[in-house]
Amino acid sequence: EVQVVESGGGLVQAGGSLRLSCAASGFTFDDYAIGWFRQAPGKEREGVSCVSSSDGTSYYADSVKGRFSISNDNAKNTQYLQMNSLKPEDTAVYYCAVGPVWVPAPWDPKWFDSWGQGTQVTVSS
Repeated sequence: EVQVVESGGGLVQAGGSLRLSCAASGFTFDDYAIGWFRQAPGKEREGVSCVSSSDGTSYYADSVKGRFSISNDNAKNTQYLQMNSLKPEDTAVYYCAVGPVWVPAPWDPKWFDSWGQGTQVTVSS
């Protein structure tokens, strides 16, 4: 069974950093893509980042470019979302989700099937 579990959220001051983890089970990164999404209260779920497992190309939302980055620890089957220079507007529940090896629209949640439970990130001003 394909499953992902997020962790690493918390409360941080503006300008600070957090690293979220997405622990995967039931598959390897070579076979699927991992997408990161976030949802703030009253807002739609927003695509944050995704790395294609087919060719390594990456997608980052304009709002996070230059501040967020993805890395994999294949030995632990875990992907990390490093978030630097955090802003209050980054406050949201963050999710990772499993998509096909090539995702036509990595910002669109509809391409992703298995979702984690989410982890809360709160950035204070």
